[in-house]
Amino acid sequence: MLWFKSKPLAQLLPVAAETVVPLPLPVALDSQIFKYHYDQLLEQSEADGGIAALIERLQAKQRAMVATFERARAAAGLSEVEAMLDQVFTARRRLYPALESAGAAKVREALAKLRHDALPVTARLQAFVDAMPGTAGLDRASLKAAGKLRRAAWDFAAELLHFTDSDQFPLMTRWVWDQATQSGALREFIRGNDSMQEIPLTNAPEMFEGARVWLADQLRTEGIYRDLPLWIDLMLAQAYTNYLRSVAEGSLGADFGRGTTPGEQLAKLLGIDRARRTGLSRVKKEKMQDSGVGVQ
Repeated sequence: MLWFKSKPLAQLLPVAAETVVPLPLPVALDSQIFKYHYDQLLEQSEADGGIAALIERLQAKQRAMVATFERARAAAGLSEVEAMLDQVFTARRRLYPALESAGAAKVREALAKLRHDALPVTARLQAFVDAMPGTAGLDRASLKAAGKLRRAAWDFAAELLHFTDSDQFPLMTRWVWDQATQSGALREFIRGNDSMQEIPLTNAPEMFEGARVWLADQLRTEGIYRDLPLWIDLMLAQAYTNYLRSVAEGSLGADFGRGTTPGEQLAKLLGIDRARRTGLSRVKKEKMQDSGVGVQ
């Protein structure tokens, strides 16, 4: 859970199997860089109705995820799962064919274990990924496609945990941090990261929670005390979209939206962008051809 008290971390013992205890970060995050992203977030959000409007959209996503998750666990088909997948940008263009191949019964079982199993959080996330069918063939292209599928499944599971209980679980998607590629929003809060051969952050939930505690402390210095988990999501998305725009706007690909505003890109990354036509699903039901771009 998101710890609000400044206590020695050794005293923060888990009280339940689901509790994510923050660990000290092995590398310092920079408060001046935080301030830069914070100021940009405030400025850019004005074009979309201000921070309050973004918080409301995230709250709406939370409510939808909670309600839809419970329906999905009992539904005979995959329509409710599709509705949740529609709100996860990094998975909605890749994961549905695997869900369909697995079948509704197996997907229901995977959802139940993800949210209610007594296993540690990482094990539950990995179990959800492992429940997804892989791709046929051992050739290079098939293995590459299978890897992308598994990463999309991880992101979907991570968002389901976070948005069904954002106080309890930090956002643990690859765009927040991916140890394998040494990339993600957290990197953008580290001064001098370009000169670091390796950044010693892991994909452990406790590390994500440690970063979230730091971000919450920074937000409090700005006078922010309400809706901290959602403010933190906005800060992470702001940092990552700043990075993407600074290094690769010309090659982000159509999925992320060439020519869109920073606010539109932030909303898309968080899955709170609006479909171009009301009621139109953005979930791709056919297998994607690899484009090799962006956060896919």
